[in-house]
Amino acid sequence: MSALTSLFASLVGCLADLVQPLFHTSAAAAAIVLFTVLVRLAVHPLSRAAARGQKERARLAPQMAELRRKHGEDAERLRRAVLELHTRERVSPLAGCLPGLLQLPAFFLMYHLFSSSGIGGEANELLGHSLFGAELGGRWADALAQGGVFGPAGSVYLVLFGIVAVVATFTYVRTGRQLAAAGPARPEQALPGMGAMTKVLPLMSFATLITVAVVPLAAALYVVTSATWSAVERVFLYRDAPAAGALTTVG
Repeated sequence: MSALTSLFASLVGCLADLVQPLFHTSAAAAAIVLFTVLVRLAVHPLSRAAARGQKERARLAPQMAELRRKHGEDAERLRRAVLELHTRERVSPLAGCLPGLLQLPAFFLMYHLFSSSGIGGEANELLGHSLFGAELGGRWADALAQGGVFGPAGSVYLVLFGIVAVVATFTYVRTGRQLAAAGPARPEQALPGMGAMTKVLPLMSFATLITVAVVPLAAALYVVTSATWSAVERVFLYRDAPAAGALTTVG
């Protein structure tokens, strides 16, 4: 883990040096945003595959409902029937999870890097970088202690909270419109628990506000950039599949 953290620190440092002529004292923060964009570009092909999988699963919804109607009382038989259907139609039930799962290591590396005072036996120089007065290794509580909600550091967090709120609201409204466009499911097509799921999933986007408040600012920048990318990405990937895109709101 130490060697990986050192390598990651070197990468962030190199990106910061690259953008320093443009962003000056905020170069490290800009490097984190750039790094996040590079990660999202790397997993974009998987996001496209996940979108295709969501569309295919939406297409198979009537057949899934029929299988549940026939085998609902036999869990093992239902599992085999669903697996056979996915195999026959070449649909992977896990495809939608891969983009999010592959981003977790990058997020945890960012969190660990800016939570560690030392790297490879030396002081962590990245902790000395800031964004408009807010330390990249600091948290919202630190910003509040230094100048309050509207202080220089607190204002940085207000901007991040505002971006997350806008993205989450956009996702919530768009999901509602997609579900309305898809129309009410017929009883024979309704899946168990789907009603509760469609109500809860859009609200999960607002949970990002909690993450931003408790993690180091560097990790918060990663989360906010990734969430914004996801919202824009889904507009394009699910523009022709309202029902499929509506159930992919978190990530």
